[in-house]
Amino acid sequence: MKISYDIKSCVTCIYRQMLFGDLDEDEYVLINEARTEKIFRKGEVIVQEDQPIDSFLYLRKGLVKLYKTDEHGKDHLLSINKPGDFVNLLNIFSDKNYHYSVCALEETMVCEVKLDTLKKIIASNSKFALRILNRVACISDDVITNRFEISRKQIKGRVAFILIYLADQIYKNQEFKIPITRRELGELISMTTENTIRTLSEFKKDGIIDMKGRVITILDYDRLHNILKTG
Repeated sequence: MKISYDIKSCVTCIYRQMLFGDLDEDEYVLINEARTEKIFRKGEVIVQEDQPIDSFLYLRKGLVKLYKTDEHGKDHLLSINKPGDFVNLLNIFSDKNYHYSVCALEETMVCEVKLDTLKKIIASNSKFALRILNRVACISDDVITNRFEISRKQIKGRVAFILIYLADQIYKNQEFKIPITRRELGELISMTTENTIRTLSEFKKDGIIDMKGRVITILDYDRLHNILKTG
């Protein structure tokens, strides 16, 4: 990990309006004084499970995975987060320690804002507090909606879901390199590694996708989307 000085002020950040759009000049000064930009290499742990929560985190660049470790030391993937995502917004007001870990899947830049400063501004700025509540509600809705959509689908529908999610939400491209293992891919959609690999192979055989190692190319998006809807 290394410290970055890429952004001089939150006012100039492209993600400012997503959360910090209702701050006055003095509050921006407080946020800037409490903010640290950090760059993590691929594979570096950004947050360790059980670590105290002392800051608010959001991604400016890169990609991270959230995972939880069971009593046998095995990691279980929970989600993938992209730039603009507020990695720990659902947790910073609920407990004192993290219940999961966060790891960089590629070189990643994270902004950390001291939690005490954020809470101080929330207490004095009702518009900002409402914006925080709105973002928490949106994140919760997305988690519930995605889990519901996955749980009601059959095997092919689940694989179609994750491929379209990666193409549309993460990479915004129909050709992408899967940033996680096949096992982790299966965990995201509550499937075994074997079923995930077999379904990907069937999609390739049917001409829906092409696969070269971890690089996936969606050849027939409409057909894949139809599997998502009907699967």
